[in-house]
Amino acid sequence: MKILISHGRVVDPASGRDEPADIAIANGRILTIGKVPADFEPDRTIDATHLVVAPGLVDLAARLREPGHEHEGMLESELNAAAAGGVTSLVCPPDTDPTLDEPGLVEMLKFRARKLSLCRLFPLGALTRGLAGEVLTEMAELTEAGCVGFSQAESPIADTLVLQRALQYASTYGYTVWLRPQDPWLGKGVAASGAVATRLGLSGVPVSAETIALATIFELVRITGARVHLCRLSSAAGVALLRAAKAEGLKVTADVSINSLHLTDMDIGFFNPAMRLTPVLRQQADRDALRAALADGTIDALVSDHTPVDEDMKNLPFGEAEPGATGLELLLSLALRWGQDSGLGLPQALARVTSEPVRVLGDALGSLASSAGRLVEGGVADVCVFDPQAEWSVTPQRLLSQGKHTPFAFEATGMALPGRVCTTLVAGTVAYQAAANNR
Repeated sequence: MKILISHGRVVDPASGRDEPADIAIANGRILTIGKVPADFEPDRTIDATHLVVAPGLVDLAARLREPGHEHEGMLESELNAAAAGGVTSLVCPPDTDPTLDEPGLVEMLKFRARKLSLCRLFPLGALTRGLAGEVLTEMAELTEAGCVGFSQAESPIADTLVLQRALQYASTYGYTVWLRPQDPWLGKGVAASGAVATRLGLSGVPVSAETIALATIFELVRITGARVHLCRLSSAAGVALLRAAKAEGLKVTADVSINSLHLTDMDIGFFNPAMRLTPVLRQQADRDALRAALADGTIDALVSDHTPVDEDMKNLPFGEAEPGATGLELLLSLALRWGQDSGLGLPQALARVTSEPVRVLGDALGSLASSAGRLVEGGVADVCVFDPQAEWSVTPQRLLSQGKHTPFAFEATGMALPGRVCTTLVAGTVAYQAAANNR
């Protein structure tokens, strides 16, 4: 299909392009940006007047809940939610049931996602069998099946020798290991250690749970030379350690969730289970440090940390509620809100959810590495068209995700979010259409 996106403001953070332009798309790729060939006859025209035309968003952390947790999310419902949020590529962790530790499971998941044609799916393989932290998986076979890295999800490896061997093996073959830094013994609480947790009588997770894990990871990176991506940093002290590690030249990257970027432990309020999240919400000083680190590039990417949870598991006392929140449909808006609050331009805010996540993924994207998260002639036509002036209120019934719980629900925050996705294209095919922008 040939598509013309006309009269839009084209913003491509990777190239610095920010100008009014038309985009001609044919055979799933961008034919031209700017002057449209005289003989180009589109099958469909998308009028982007007063709208921003940006690369499709790339989310490095989204649980799709299938296989094994279909009561909390189906692959189709969650990929529909991704498209509605302007997300055209996402990375999913391996903590499904069964765990993504066999090539056949990875191939099946990727095949089902391709058939839906709603969003590109890049799975992480399990670092150890069954995420048990004992026996390494067959990383080479999992990579051939389509895994872009290896992770323990929320199951940290308690045995440091096993982690060292995993990093040595990954380093030898150029694989990236994705780790969430949390000490398995100190990290068992349900809220950040501090005055709020004490007042509410909630078990605490100290900052040292993150910093001890980071210190161990960085030392093993020094020894092995492995490339590690740190998932969802949550503290100012963690940011300081990351900044020092990058200055030292260690091969590490990091992301932060939309939850930690915008919320603090004060938002728990009167035991609001929607605020039961992993990692736990910390103090304002931590949030401010995370915002500054994302702005200066110490933290590389912003992620939705999409984790849909069903009613029965969420509507429980705070300490018993399942941690997690729906986030795919909020990623763009909360990136824009952070950019506004930080005084950054639109391209800088978009970079943290487009070109910078692609840089984290690097060569693992294969042939897509040169054009994913970008708008480039000859590149894949993964495009997000959105209205930067629109505001919307998050209500459960408006979410396409099967998980309806979010800490940003209007009834809890009174917060209207900026930016509304109008159209999402994946490989030149319309995956989502919100309004009458076509003619």
